[in-house]
Parts: sequence; structure tokens; C-alpha cells
Amino acid sequence: MKYISELREGGRIQDVYLVKHKQSAVTKNGKNYENVILQDKTGQIDAKIWDPTSAGIGDFDTLDYVYVSGTVSAFNGSLQASLKQVRKADEGEYIPADYLPVTKQNTRAMYQELMNYAGSVRNPYLSALLKSFFVEDQDFISSFTKHSAAKTVHHSFVGGLLEHTLSVTRLCGYIADHYPAVNRDLLITAAMLHDIGKTDELSFFPSNEYTDNGQMLGHIMIGAEMIHDRASAIEGFPPTLETELKHCILAHHGEYEYGSPKKPALIEAMALNLADNLDAKLETMTEIIENASTGDKWMGFNRFFDSNLRKTDPM
Repeated sequence: MKYISELREGGRIQDVYLVKHKQSAVTKNGKNYENVILQDKTGQIDAKIWDPTSAGIGDFDTLDYVYVSGTVSAFNGSLQASLKQVRKADEGEYIPADYLPVTKQNTRAMYQELMNYAGSVRNPYLSALLKSFFVEDQDFISSFTKHSAAKTVHHSFVGGLLEHTLSVTRLCGYIADHYPAVNRDLLITAAMLHDIGKTDELSFFPSNEYTDNGQMLGHIMIGAEMIHDRASAIEGFPPTLETELKHCILAHHGEYEYGSPKKPALIEAMALNLADNLDAKLETMTEIIENASTGDKWMGFNRFFDSNLRKTDPM
């Protein structure tokens, strides 16, 4: 198949893709058209069906696999497809794995490394808490290893939550070893649990959309509640320790404007915020570089970074 990352302005789009989104709309002239987002494992492309009643346009809906035919142009700095033909694809015309973005890392190896960090936590209560999630709860483990870490921005692929969590935990391990004032057990535990709420905030692929709980509560609140429920089931779990751990979760976005209910008051909370922010931003930058057109040094203005981004010259 021809992946979305291979499409170019002035070319054709003619293959099977997953419908990520579909919405009817009306032009300024009162003419009906369809907004469609097509997806494969390399990315997404905005598409328009300017004549939804034409003979070449069949019935389809969100999350259907469809065969499309049309042209590719540029609009507002991004590629856009104009579709002339659309029909539901038959089984055998597509391989589902081609349409879901998946981590490039080995999931089993990542999980084992994360478990090694869990095994290094000596505090019996924190150790039991981690075990209740990552060893004893098979439903949680399955969800955690398959979820993305975001709808867009960074680690928005199958296994992204595991990859991001491991990366943040590695950074926190370094910080704890480098700064003696940091309680290593608390920081490692907070790093492993900081985004567990995303297992309820986001739905599974291929939709990867916000759930009702995700829209109304958000992963930070959800995660804090999950920790409270598990800690309450562990006999003798110290209330102060639970509060400190939940504070790390509630403060891990650092600023109110970034959705953090609290600002860091503990050194462990501050360390977690810095590690989380570092991994999120560098992964976002990495994905931008990987998806940039070959040969383009300047990659354009990015609203997330509020900067015009450029690739580093090769040494």
C-alpha cells in the first residue's frame, strides 16, 4: 500500500485507509460536503468529499476501512485529499496492523525493564501498591501496555503509554541517584504511576478518543483516585505517604495553565514534573523531525513549541 507519509502535493491517493473521523458540513454557499480524516500507521490526512451524493461515494462511517481514490493538494501548509471515490473495503483488502501506529520498541522488553524498577522499590507499602497494578491486575496490564500516552502531541501510538512511562522512570532514576535529597522509592513509584489515569481517559485504538471520564475528570484526577482506591486496600498504608504520592500525581504537569491541579511542593513532585516535561517535549520534537519532508532543513512554525523549528546539520 501507499502510506500517508508517502503522499505528496499534486499526486494521487488511491488505496485502503482507516476512517479516523467523519463529519458532515456545509460550505458558505450552502452546499453539503464531508470532512474526513484518513489514517494509517504513518499518520493522518485531512480529506474532503465535495460531492457526497455522487455515484462514486458509497456508505461508510467512522472506524471503517475504505478504499478511496482522489487527488492530493496543499492547504494551509498541510496536505489535503479531495476524494472522488469511496467505498467500504472488503476483508482481505487490508491488514489492520498497517493502520495503527505502534511503538518501535519491544513491548515485552520495556515492561520487564519497568518491572526491574518496581523491584528496586524497598518501601513495603509502595512496593505492594506497584505490585497491585503491574503484577496482580491482568486487565490493567493489558490496558496499560496497549494504550497511547496522548491523543496527539507525543507517544500517540499503541504502546505509547508504556514507552513514555518507562522513559520518565529512567529519567527519575537518574535524578534520584544524582540528588540525595530525593526519596527514590517515592519518585520511582510516582513515575510509574503518573499517567495510569490515561487507561481510562483515552479509548483504545483505533479510536484513541477521550472517554466521558477523560473529558470530565482528566487523567490526573483519575490517576489520583486509582491510587487512593488501591492504597486503601493495603492494610496499614500510611496516610501521609498516600498524600505525598497523590501530590506528585496531581502536580506532575507543573503549572495550572497546563492542567495541573497543584504546583509541585515536594522535591519528588518537582523532579517528576521536569522528567515528564523533558520526555514529552523531546519525543514531540523527535516525531516532528521523523515526519518532516526529506531534505527540508526548516520544518515550519510549530504552535506547541511556539517556534520555527529546524533540523540540526549532520556532523
